[in-house]
Amino acid sequence: MPLASLPMATRDEMQRLLHGPCDSSFLSALHKALAADCGPDAGKGDNGGRQLLHRLRLLGETLPTADRLLDDPAQVAAIHAWAAVADPSLCLAALVHHLLCLGSMAQLADGQGEHLGRRMESLRAGRAKGVYLITEAGQANSHLATRTHAEFDPAAGEFVLHTPDLQAAKFGSAGTLDVPQTAVVLARLVTDGTDRGVFAFVVDLTGDDGLLTGVEVSSPLGLGALPLDYVLVRFHHVRVPYADWLADGAGIGDDGTFHDPAGSSERRLQRTLRVGQGLWATMPAVAAATARQAAVQAFNYARQRRTQGRLAPGVPLLAYRTQQRAVLGALADAFALTCAADGARTVWAESLAAPAPRAGNEAEAMGFTPWAAVNRPLAAYKAAAVRLAAKVTAVCQSRCGFSGYLDVNGLAAYHGFHHAFDAAGGDSQLIFYDIGRSLAEEGGQPPGETPSAPPLSPHWWPATVRRHQDSLTQRLSEQLRTTDPNAPFDTWNPLLEDAGLLGEVHADMLVAENVPRTLDGIRDHDLAQALRPLAALHGVMAARRWSGSLLAHGTLQPADIRGLSVAADELCDAVAPHLPLLTDAFAHPDDVVCAPLAAPDYDTALRATLTWTRGGTE
Repeated sequence: MPLASLPMATRDEMQRLLHGPCDSSFLSALHKALAADCGPDAGKGDNGGRQLLHRLRLLGETLPTADRLLDDPAQVAAIHAWAAVADPSLCLAALVHHLLCLGSMAQLADGQGEHLGRRMESLRAGRAKGVYLITEAGQANSHLATRTHAEFDPAAGEFVLHTPDLQAAKFGSAGTLDVPQTAVVLARLVTDGTDRGVFAFVVDLTGDDGLLTGVEVSSPLGLGALPLDYVLVRFHHVRVPYADWLADGAGIGDDGTFHDPAGSSERRLQRTLRVGQGLWATMPAVAAATARQAAVQAFNYARQRRTQGRLAPGVPLLAYRTQQRAVLGALADAFALTCAADGARTVWAESLAAPAPRAGNEAEAMGFTPWAAVNRPLAAYKAAAVRLAAKVTAVCQSRCGFSGYLDVNGLAAYHGFHHAFDAAGGDSQLIFYDIGRSLAEEGGQPPGETPSAPPLSPHWWPATVRRHQDSLTQRLSEQLRTTDPNAPFDTWNPLLEDAGLLGEVHADMLVAENVPRTLDGIRDHDLAQALRPLAALHGVMAARRWSGSLLAHGTLQPADIRGLSVAADELCDAVAPHLPLLTDAFAHPDDVVCAPLAAPDYDTALRATLTWTRGGTE
């Protein structure tokens, strides 16, 4: 049953599930903005910078004014999710532009005076491109040891931004030299010779005539998995006005006295980096949207493609159990990511409403990296979402044969985006290490009983993975108690792999627990019935992925693992009657996707993209 044939209330509930509480008029405007220049080649060519600004302007017109940019997390997430489906490179540019650059100004500025307000509105309106410069390419974990510095000049009332050497050069998407670019640069503030911690500064990199004085960029750095204008950036004594310091409550008095409500350099870094929460909260929605589209395209291919294999010549690929488990499993994982996107938006909305951490307030201590200390749940959501989306899109690619790797079908771009984001936006593996460390130090709970619900229930996997997390936590905590707390490197060096495993299991548990919670909130009985076997199938597929660890730690027994294939087949059969509804609902509009794999007749659609050349004469 296609979506259009269902009652309006059912369609509205499905829309809320997929896109959050965004009204139809907003989604229509977003659709129109992205359909205006469809396809992965949009924005490329001789005037790429101007075209990118045009595309950012179209997206910006669907957002509130710059000073209210973050008022509606659901709209922010939907804009970037749809942009990722249309073109992952556009999505990345927009994430940096809106959430990191504009988001820093919105969250870290002390009020929004006329000067900053004009800058912010220029970015929202697409008159300038936003850049975020944090990573220094010459050393690992540079976020914890930023060397670019901004020294306060009391005579001029300005800061002098300087890159001390080539190792401190910033890596970022700042190579679009033919358009105005405004960057938020993270640098170590120095006053009266004293290090005051890492702050954000607003710095113009280019104007209409190219690079501005004191700004130096390298030749382009190619990154095929996620094409954008990457370069290294250096600053040579660039003057930054006091008004362009995103002070976040700190200040320098007329007598040179410095004050900062954060209270310490470590807390200052956490406060400065809290803008990353918007990125982390948005990534599950991006992952969900691209995974849904990839799964729909893989299903579309599998139902059309006839195989001439000896077992059954002429049957569609989807008749094979192996193909069903892979393609319908991808659809199930995409649904789980959709549930996780709602959970991440909720956590972000709560964090926006909460006061920033100040001196004396309770906050998570900085661990191996700053990410989990800024917001553990959102960092976990980001890491789990991009890793699962990379797996889903890779499976969909491989199940579509050579068609899955053609640029025109978009699956390669989806996979490249999420695979690259495993390291970008806060390295996922480092996040897992830190979460595992924190859980082990906290001690956790003893493992509960083996779940009584069968694998065919949506509640089986959340209970199973929670028990697995508790078991891993208890084991790592016991190992930790036998070590010397005064030798942290010697303690954690041999335990990092176990800590990373625990952190990843915890992040997957967050995703898993959102699934039955989402199902319980669905009011339409028929819609819930269609989604229930899909939810359970995600759990079975996740357990298959984790089977080695589940067996090794005794969370499941060999007979349990052997039964997962049978359960997967039963759930595929239960999902099958609902596939017309699910694939219709999960697909994005054709004029946003622009992929032949999304067409009712794939072969005809692919041929329509080709021209032919014949040799010889008749």
